[in-house]
Amino acid sequence: MNDESQHRRRVRYKGTHPRHFQEKYKELDPQHHALELAKVMDRGHTPAGMHRSICVREILEILDLKPGEVGLDATLGFGGHAEAILPRLQPGGRLFGIDVDPLELPRTEARLRALGFGPEQLVVRRMNFAGLLNLLPETGGGLDFVLADLGLSSMQIDNPARGFTFKAEGPLDLRLNPQRGQPASALCQKLSATELADLLIANSDEPHAEAISKALHGQALATTTQLANAVRQALKDAFPKEVCQQEIRKCLQRTFQALRIAVNDEFGVLDQFLALLPRCLKPGARVAILTFHSGEDRRVKKAFQSGQREGIYARIAEEPIRPGPEERRSNPRSASAKLRWAVKR
Repeated sequence: MNDESQHRRRVRYKGTHPRHFQEKYKELDPQHHALELAKVMDRGHTPAGMHRSICVREILEILDLKPGEVGLDATLGFGGHAEAILPRLQPGGRLFGIDVDPLELPRTEARLRALGFGPEQLVVRRMNFAGLLNLLPETGGGLDFVLADLGLSSMQIDNPARGFTFKAEGPLDLRLNPQRGQPASALCQKLSATELADLLIANSDEPHAEAISKALHGQALATTTQLANAVRQALKDAFPKEVCQQEIRKCLQRTFQALRIAVNDEFGVLDQFLALLPRCLKPGARVAILTFHSGEDRRVKKAFQSGQREGIYARIAEEPIRPGPEERRSNPRSASAKLRWAVKR
């Protein structure tokens, strides 16, 4: 009997409920534990290894999909938006789904293929959306619609091995594609205290950037918990009576966000994507972009406004669309989302 055919026992855990990501065997096997996953979602949580797509109804209304159209999901992620889009393009339509994550993309493609979406309906590519011009030869003259969900997927956040969360021990990585670039641990060691403070302000508007940067500078931070502990200690030393636990948590979120944006050059690739986007759109094409913090939203807003002034876009969102009360209750991770749209002239 070879190793593949041998029975493997699941990871054991203490107590009555699993606490760690790798122990949540029911959540990580949704095909056989649908009832348990439904209970988790009813409590307003996201099951481990899954992602709950945000503003699906609103995005479908904006994109106004029709059979036979060709479009792009520029951040395929878990594939939730794509799963809702694909049936509306049939018969004869095609969706290009792209993502930079080499770990999650194969799982998402397998999941969507299992739902019956073949290569003639769904084209999957591992690439950054800043390179969307490379898709043009395959689109047959341009795209009828484009969706970009700029948020981090829950699968990435919840898996400690990816190093995106301060809530669990993991490598201080923060790369969307762990096969390229430098991890956050290396970036922290390279930057001076001044450069680190500037990065925290530019990428997350961190009000305590100076205190945090001084504490981090010169330290060999290899794990997420080491970084989190250093930030906590910095705030306690600098503001012993003024900073509450809620503010410390917000500082941790902003610090991790700022480093993640830096190691992935997220603002740079977003600017390039927004600049190239009009060249890929057919007349009348619809665009929907979902953002999750002010730096992203400002860039999308300004690009759409500039495009409207230049006659590229006929209509744009005057104000962002926010998730409704029910969605925010059932999926708290949607609370910071803003959805903007534009229509090509």
